[in-house]
Amino acid sequence: MCSLALFPPPLVDGEVTLYESNNELVSGSSSNSYPKQEWDPPGLHFPRESLKPHSRPESSSKTAFLDHRDTLWMRSAGAWRDAGLAGLLDEITNSAEEVPKWLGVSSGCVLALLRWISSFHGSLFPHLTLSSENMVAEFSQVLDWSDCTVRAFAWHPHTDKFAVALLDDSIRIQNSKSATAPTLKHRLQRSVAALQWKPLCASALAVACHTCLLVWHVDPTSLSTRPSSGCAQVLSHPGHSPVTSIAWAPSGSLLVSASPVDTAMLVWDVAAESCVPLQRVGGGGVTFLSWAPDGSRVLAATPSALFRVWETSMWTCERWPCLKGRCQSGCWSPDGSRLLFSVQEEMVIYALTFTDSPGGPKAAAIVADLSETTFNSLDGDITIGGEVQSLAWDPRGERLAVLLKGHTKTEGRPAVIAVFKTRSSPVFELLPCGFVHGEAGAEPRLMQFHPHFQHGALLTVCWSNGKITHVPFYFVSAGAAQPNPLPHLTGQSADYSSHQLYTEQCS
Repeated sequence: MCSLALFPPPLVDGEVTLYESNNELVSGSSSNSYPKQEWDPPGLHFPRESLKPHSRPESSSKTAFLDHRDTLWMRSAGAWRDAGLAGLLDEITNSAEEVPKWLGVSSGCVLALLRWISSFHGSLFPHLTLSSENMVAEFSQVLDWSDCTVRAFAWHPHTDKFAVALLDDSIRIQNSKSATAPTLKHRLQRSVAALQWKPLCASALAVACHTCLLVWHVDPTSLSTRPSSGCAQVLSHPGHSPVTSIAWAPSGSLLVSASPVDTAMLVWDVAAESCVPLQRVGGGGVTFLSWAPDGSRVLAATPSALFRVWETSMWTCERWPCLKGRCQSGCWSPDGSRLLFSVQEEMVIYALTFTDSPGGPKAAAIVADLSETTFNSLDGDITIGGEVQSLAWDPRGERLAVLLKGHTKTEGRPAVIAVFKTRSSPVFELLPCGFVHGEAGAEPRLMQFHPHFQHGALLTVCWSNGKITHVPFYFVSAGAAQPNPLPHLTGQSADYSSHQLYTEQCS
């Protein structure tokens, strides 16, 4: 079992990780201090000063705009619309002089009962007491989402463009083959928690928002820098907000969404704008989704100490309890046979192996120890390790990136990305590769592998200072002797001509 103690020491301030060559990470004084090899995507910088977050009106100012001459009936209808049954009962209770005494007393008693039930439910599932924004921050794969300049990132599965969601709730589309960079804005595009491009499609981008799902259709040949909000489909379902995670089926036919307040995972037919809830008792909601590349299974994490793995042929699920906390993150091997996942309050990585034989896996195995390890450096002692924020596995299944939370407010205990080399035969194991280090004072917040980098693997990192950089890992794949199928078509017939066709259509 691999541990952080086997890793080479982290870099000192002033040195940044440039690339991997000959199984070693190469560093330099800046990301531009080495000659670029082959295609290299542009780095971006989004300074916080240039982004103004949307102001949220305080509820206390609402009464300044109320017409106090409204009748009880009008006020009650407004309370029902804004806050449901509890709001209606509260309005009736506070208007005792305008209603019969028995109605005021009855409303007060029912309201007290509802509040007691709500507090009891909240004690079972504490996340339900959080505000919507705090809930997104709690369950996001982005470290320190509330204060992060870049709140979501998604590479297109077929071409060299990506989408970035920013602090001001706008989304920028960057294409290395085009000077046009569209900006997407919509009145419902608030508290963006996740982005994902639709597979086998040039233009569809799904966005997880505060109150709904948006599916933007952005024509890659258009020269418009500000597509109309009419280009976005709005998908919403009662009780399904905020949306914290989304995942497309590898075929692009279905989209699943999750909300921590909804115990159902919704499976959307986007073209028909309809959904089917997949509901199970227990868990208190769904927080994180990951669809296996071969399309056979979906990981669904919950706010409680359990997660589910759904198989997509009959939509049945296996229930997996955790020892200490909830499942924080997970990722699949390219063939969908192995799931790596992390658990809150635990400093290890677990692996589940699925086979076609009946019965399935009986227990999860620990494959990496992430316990805190202290390294001596010229800048003093640096302690690395602890809980995992997110996991990312490259499409070839040979590099695993682990974003460790660290203690961002404690000097010498930074958040860091640890990269493992993965090997599947003769047995599965993780081997040390190194730590990805950024500019002085910058810590990683979000990461994602490029879906079809031809020379090994390419890791995109979004940093706390608003910069987006790319770290290439140059290596010869273990499966290089055979044609390497596309990640989104693993398990299906594929060739490079089809990949080239998609690239031309999408760009």
